[in-house]
Amino acid sequence: MMRLTFPVIAALVLLAPLNACGDVQVETYNIPMRDGIRLATDVYRDVAVTRAPVILMRTPYDRIPQKANAERYAAAGYVVVIQDCRGTRASEGVLAPYNNEGQDGYDTIEWITQQAWCSGRVGMMGGSYVGAVQWQAAAESPPGLVAIAPQATWSSFYRNLYLSGAVRLSLIAGWIAGNTKRPDGVIPADMDEALMRLPLSDVDSAIGWPMPWLDAYLTHPEPNGFWTRLDLTSRLPELQIPALHVVGYYDFFSRESVDTFVIMQQQAHDPQTRQQQRLVLGPWDHCTIGKPKVAELDFGSAAELDLMSLQLDWFDRHLKQDAAAIAKSNAAVRYFSMGDNVWHESDSWPPAGFRPTSFFLHSGGHANSRRGDGRITLDAPNLAEPGDSFRADPSNPVPACPVTEARPVKAAVWGPVDQTPLEDRDDVLVYSTDPLEEPLTFAGTVTAQLSVSTDTPDADWVVKLVDVHPDGRAFNLATGILRGRYRNSLTKPEMMNPGEVYAVTVDLGPCAATIAKGHQLRVDICGSLFPLYDRNPNTREGIFGSQSAVATEQVHHRPGALSSLILPLK
Repeated sequence: MMRLTFPVIAALVLLAPLNACGDVQVETYNIPMRDGIRLATDVYRDVAVTRAPVILMRTPYDRIPQKANAERYAAAGYVVVIQDCRGTRASEGVLAPYNNEGQDGYDTIEWITQQAWCSGRVGMMGGSYVGAVQWQAAAESPPGLVAIAPQATWSSFYRNLYLSGAVRLSLIAGWIAGNTKRPDGVIPADMDEALMRLPLSDVDSAIGWPMPWLDAYLTHPEPNGFWTRLDLTSRLPELQIPALHVVGYYDFFSRESVDTFVIMQQQAHDPQTRQQQRLVLGPWDHCTIGKPKVAELDFGSAAELDLMSLQLDWFDRHLKQDAAAIAKSNAAVRYFSMGDNVWHESDSWPPAGFRPTSFFLHSGGHANSRRGDGRITLDAPNLAEPGDSFRADPSNPVPACPVTEARPVKAAVWGPVDQTPLEDRDDVLVYSTDPLEEPLTFAGTVTAQLSVSTDTPDADWVVKLVDVHPDGRAFNLATGILRGRYRNSLTKPEMMNPGEVYAVTVDLGPCAATIAKGHQLRVDICGSLFPLYDRNPNTREGIFGSQSAVATEQVHHRPGALSSLILPLK
């Protein structure tokens, strides 16, 4: 577990002498913030470099393992600063997730620019939490910060945790449990059982000890004032900073990272800033950026990305203002097409030249499981077709991916996994095309427009876009979830009237792929994606109640109540 305190030192002290690592040396400092809290900070410098641009990383995950990467950046002519965030590892204070990162980032950059070895130009790098602190620092407009390279992160903390009203339960519960001091002698409960606890405010007790931050996050499902301080979205257009955005389609931050890029490219007040945004979209999940193997699929060597080289080119361009780096490819967007496994360049996201195309759902009323009669065609139903029903039971939720001995419920992954074991369940609706006669290529945001009803005040709809291989394996390409009460507004929930048919839109996120000839396009629909997202209790009380109800959910496909998948086709 992390140490939450550090001995108080009265003045800025060089904590460790220069230690040579080849030609790179490291100094360790304890840097004071504006409130007196001191943050442990390593400074890496090549002995031959007396003054240079600085690359800063601020992390809650321990600065020490960054040594090898820091030395490589330093050997490339930069001074590299790696810092433990407040309340983590060797830094003083208490960790309140993201609460102090903007101010601490400002204070650290101010200290850096006052050092003799700093050229006055500072960049920041890192992903996830380490990416978010870059946006938080940038929003404080510290003098000297001239470029950032955030990957797989957020600019709105609410959207870090919630999608269409559903909370990323296992993600936040696991993160808080791992970053909260566990009382001596307490053994954590089995997470499979703990994540099933209702109400959600009891999840920390089910794990084994109080976690106030977890309680707070799980009991504020709407983007109201609770989240305002950590919502930077409205401030993004004011920023004047080049940003290199990197994320994967399977990353839970894919929507947020792409949306942040789009805002900066299209809405930044400064024309030069709009031109200085870059987006790299690959086939990765949160922990596999730059790797070819993601969950159960190998996208080949083309999917490999040397992130450090990419970042060095970025910093050479904006920190060193190096002519060779500036002369390299200047495409705003570089995106990977899954299936054919090819990289493309574009001036924007979504790329130009793709048009939204509807693929309509059909059945004879028995689309349950892959043994059912669910079909997909380009033609809308012109006659009344019976709707498809499934029972969404919160006590037996559809898992996010098939459960195996090696992968229990709590270990659900975000990446591509063969869906066929889930498609054998009767509470999963399955719709498929015939084997494709020609490849199907698309790029952009995938959505599903459904006509739905339920017999409970609330219910969830989970939609997966699936590529079915000729051997029968079925891999998820994109996934979305919608909580019924938030179908019209995240801030003004509306209960659902039993039996009433509603038109809803489910966002499946950014995706680019080619479904090959002989493969099938498939859509799976069910009522949960557990535990990646919390279960909907299907009651009026929702997350605040301890009771749940089985919902009979329906998907309709008839004239006047159509259901379709919308793909941006080439």
